[in-house]
Formats: sequence, structure tokens, C-alpha cells
Amino acid sequence: MIRFIVNRGVQASTSRKSLAFFSLSRSAHSSFATVEAEEISGSRPAEVHNLVQGKWIGSSKWNTIVDPLNGEPFIKVADVDETGIQPFVESLCSCPKHGLHNPFKEPERYLLYGEISAKAAHMLSLPKVSDFFTRLIQRVSPKSYAQAYAEVYVTQKFLENFSGDQVRFLARSFAVPGNHLGQQSHGFRWPYGPVALITPFNFPLEIPVLQLMGALYMGNKPVLKVDTKVSIVMDQMLRLLHCCGLPVDDVDFINSDGKTMNKLLLEAKPRMTLFTGSSRVAEKLAGDLKGRIKLEDAGFDWKILGPDVQEEDYVAWVCDQDAYACSGQKCSAQSLLFIHENWSKHSLISKLKDLAERRKLEDLTVGPVLTVTTEAMLEHKNNLLQIPGSKLLFGGEPLEKHTIPLIYGAIKPTAIYVPLEEIVKEKNYELVTKEIFGPFQVITDYKSNQLPVVLDALERMDAHLTAAVVSNDPHFLQEVIGKTVNGTTYAGLRGRTTGAPQNHWFGPAGDPRGAGIGTPEAIRLVWSCHREIIYDVGPISKNWEIPPSS
Repeated sequence: MIRFIVNRGVQASTSRKSLAFFSLSRSAHSSFATVEAEEISGSRPAEVHNLVQGKWIGSSKWNTIVDPLNGEPFIKVADVDETGIQPFVESLCSCPKHGLHNPFKEPERYLLYGEISAKAAHMLSLPKVSDFFTRLIQRVSPKSYAQAYAEVYVTQKFLENFSGDQVRFLARSFAVPGNHLGQQSHGFRWPYGPVALITPFNFPLEIPVLQLMGALYMGNKPVLKVDTKVSIVMDQMLRLLHCCGLPVDDVDFINSDGKTMNKLLLEAKPRMTLFTGSSRVAEKLAGDLKGRIKLEDAGFDWKILGPDVQEEDYVAWVCDQDAYACSGQKCSAQSLLFIHENWSKHSLISKLKDLAERRKLEDLTVGPVLTVTTEAMLEHKNNLLQIPGSKLLFGGEPLEKHTIPLIYGAIKPTAIYVPLEEIVKEKNYELVTKEIFGPFQVITDYKSNQLPVVLDALERMDAHLTAAVVSNDPHFLQEVIGKTVNGTTYAGLRGRTTGAPQNHWFGPAGDPRGAGIGTPEAIRLVWSCHREIIYDVGPISKNWEIPPSS
């Protein structure tokens, strides 16, 4: 039997929490899970609840989620409407601006969160627990087992990274000598206090856990809103965290529509809100919240293949993964591929086609698109094909022999060629750079003397999340990197746009509202602010006299 013991130094502050016991002889997730991923169905629907003021609650109104693979109603979500937000408003308003902890208040909570992270990381490392979350992710956001497991793995490694003393190291301060004896200035990382975070459907575990824990590490009290279609994953993860020592009243969890969440934000007035999702909603929230927001919004992500052609099979495989893994439903998915003319002498496009055609619904290497319908994607394909010189390279057809409901999209991995000189025309640019959150990309080619045209096309883009420059030519890399701004850019032969692990910054650049995820720098930037305390204790010279007015 595995037993988790709360650190003696923080035992007093956590005495109301029971110690967690986990038995490997039984199901490893039986101590927290309220569902079995494989058993959720119309005849055995799962339920998702809300968490507020330390209590799990239902609702008078339940929202029914359909199985994205067959349309069967299989999850009931306790839906909070505008009349039910008051407990959440009160809970958030109960947190002071100086947070639940800070370097001068309850610093033992930094240690507590190091313990929680260690225990949660251990739990996610257990095969039965990681398999549980992997399959639960697959049920609500269908992707291959490997892609779903990668999300669990990154989350587990992130929690390992912030075990032990690493949480308190996030609050590391600095001091600068003053002008006279007894004076020093100290810079501290300070929490915002009441905060909110809103996360999308496509990474139902990784994004909310990494951002939620970052908020908690720095001393904030968050209310968490996850896309209702996938919120069952965080319902279960919060229960795991409670078993690992998370104080039940440190986090609120709400299921609602966007209008209700917007009303909650306006009434509770969180000091900071993290939003991950569409640019349209991001801009609305930025206005409503008067700029008190950090954004990791949509990205029309590009990749440039440089003049040095090598490792064609590998480059083709990475391009396929970047464009079509998770059915293209990644904010980092490859949306626009620029291919240097030197590659035209090789068989890259045919290799991309072969790799795309390997994908099938049976193993979820291609699957339902949860925010764009089949009709909308095919319409976009047809619009692109109206551009002179454009052509369908592969795909462009609906998936066959499936039971995916019509509210979702189901399309074969698709690539459209559009000539570079047409892409940059004013009348075409907006259409070509429209993000389609599905298995869809635009491909073009360029000559060496057209690199300035390519760079100009990138300069005109609004979203600057991820990018890749696939080349080992140092001068080419310098040219492209020096004239672009994407926040997470992979440079070199193995360059990619997707698959960010927990060990480097992931987030946009070029926008002061930009949010990062994963690293100590990201956590400090998003979930804390700078506070300067100047100690000036003297002594005062015995010969001091009141000086003239100045």
C-alpha cells in the first residue's frame, strides 16, 4: 500500500484534509475517480459537478454532452446559469488582493504545494491512473492514444518539476543596496489574489492543470472554467488533487455557458484572468476586463522549409504530425507550409499525401472536429480553390462510414496549394490565413529571391504563437528568426510547430497580453506581479538638522 504523509511543517494548516491512501491491489484511481472512462454511455451517463466554497454541488439545470463518435448522450453536466453565480462571486471576492499566501504571509503554503505536486505527479505516473486519464481524454476530445497519453505525460512531468522546494523558488526575490546605511530595495513576486482561468476543449488536462497549478503556486485563488464538452476530465483531476492534499476551498470550478461566465467575471472582478482560446473571444474579454487579462489565443502557425534539403522522410513525417495529429485541433498546428524550390526536385508532397492517407478513424489518428463542421471546412476548401493557380493536393472529402454527429466536422486530412504571389494579394490574404481548427493546411513554394515576400507575408499576420524554420543553414536561420516574432519557434532540421513539452516556454510573442505556460518564467509572468519593498531603517546621523524647503 502506498501512503502519502503530509509534511509535519504544514500539518497544522492541513489537518482538516484527510491523508490519502492508494492501494495498488485495487483500481489505482478508486480513491478519487467517480467514473470509469470505458463505461460512460447513454445507459450509464457520467455526471460533472461544480466546486465552490469547498463543496461539490449539482444544479437544477443539466447540460447533456453527446459522444463525439456516435452522437449518443453520455455525460450530464451541472450547468450554472446567470442566477446561480452568486456563490462563485462571493467565493472569489473572499480572497484578498494579497492572495492566500505570499512571501510575508503563510509561506508554509509554498511547501504544501510542493508536496501536492509530488503526490499528484506520483499518482499520474501509475499506469492505471495515466491510462484512466488517457482514455477519459479520448472519450471527450477524440485523438489517438499516443496523443492523449502525451498530454498526461507532460502534465505528470510538469508536476514533478514543481515538487519539493521548486514552488518556493518561484517566489525568489532580489535585493539591491541603497544609498545609505539601512536602506535596501527588495523585489518580490506577488500574487494577484482572486483570479480566473478559462481553457479550451483540445487539451482538457494539460492546459488547465498547468495554468491552474501555476496560479496556486503563486498564492492566488482561481475560479476555473473549462469547455463544458470536456470538463469531466478536470472534474476528475480536481478530485485527484484533493486526495493529494489540495485544500478544497482553494479552487472553484464552474460549468456554464460563455454568457454566464462573462457575467461572473464582471461581478466578481478578478484581478487577473487567463484566457486560452479564440482570438474573437479574447478581444471581447480584453475590453470587458479593462486589460486585466493574459491571452494565449489562436495561432495561424507557419513552417518554412529552407534551401538545404535533407532527411526528407523525417521532415515529411514531422509536417504530417504538425498538421494532422489531433485532427489538426491544436493552437500550434501547422496551418501554412512554405517549401523552398530546392525541395521540388524531391517527392515531399507525395510523401505528405501518403502519410496523410494512413490516418484513419479506427485508431483516432483522424477524428471528429469539435468546433468546425464538415460543411464549413469544405466551403473553405472551395473558396481557396477559386484563387488562380490553386489546386487540391490531397483530402478535401468528408470521412466515410462513421457515426460522428453533424454538429461536428469529419473530413479527411486536407492540403491546398496556393501560389505565393496569390497569397500576398490583398484580396486573398485574409482568406488564405483564416484559421481552420481542423485537419487542414495551405501549402505554397518560393524561390530564394522570394524570401522577402515570404517574410512580408508573415509580418502581416496577427497571431504569433508557434513557428518552425526547418534548416541547418545558419545564415538562413538568422535571416528568418531575426525578422519574425513567434513566441515559440523551433529552428533547425528537426523544427516543428507542435508537441511542446513541459521544459520550455509555450506561448505567443509580440503582444503585451501574451501568456506562457509550463516554465518558471511563464508562471511568474502570468500569475504574479512585481512588488518592490524598500527598507530604510536608518540610523539617522546625530548631526542631522531639518533642511530648507525644496
